[in-house]
Parts: sequence; structure tokens; C-alpha cells
Amino acid sequence: MSTLLERVFGRDRKSADTAKERLKLVLIHDRTDLTPGALQTLKDELITVISRYVEIDPEAVRIEMEQDGREQRLLADIPLRPARRRRGA
Repeated sequence: MSTLLERVFGRDRKSADTAKERLKLVLIHDRTDLTPGALQTLKDELITVISRYVEIDPEAVRIEMEQDGREQRLLADIPLRPARRRRGA
């Protein structure tokens, strides 16, 4: 019973966050004709290209589409790994 009450009164935010992310994907698809699969492909290709130049943490990369007024924005959060120092350099 307490679990039901927690969900009703907003303590279980995980399902709400999941629903919000799904809604974002639907809106992105409607506005840009970019399917979730195409967005994943774009993310994979960005990771591949950026990894050629700097060391990144591919598991932590977040690629999102955001609505800003009438504009769509592609947001990329790509954490860089610390550069390794060479010995004798």
C-alpha cells in the first residue's frame, strides 16, 4: 500500500523520468524526422570521430535534442578522460 501511495504522491520519480524521456523522443521524431535509431547512429558516429582526436568515456556520452523556442538544438555532453603524460617528454 505504501508503494502505491508513494507513486501517487510523486516519490517514485523513476517512471516519470522514463516517460518524460520517451515523450522527448516522440517529439524529436515528429519535429525532425530523426528516429531513435538514427539518433543512436548519430551518437555512435560522433563517438567514433571524436575518439580519433581525444580520449573520451563513450559510456558517459549523452546526446540529446532540445526545443528552444522554434529552434531545435543538438546537445552533446562528452566527458573527456584526463590526458596521459608521456615519460621523458
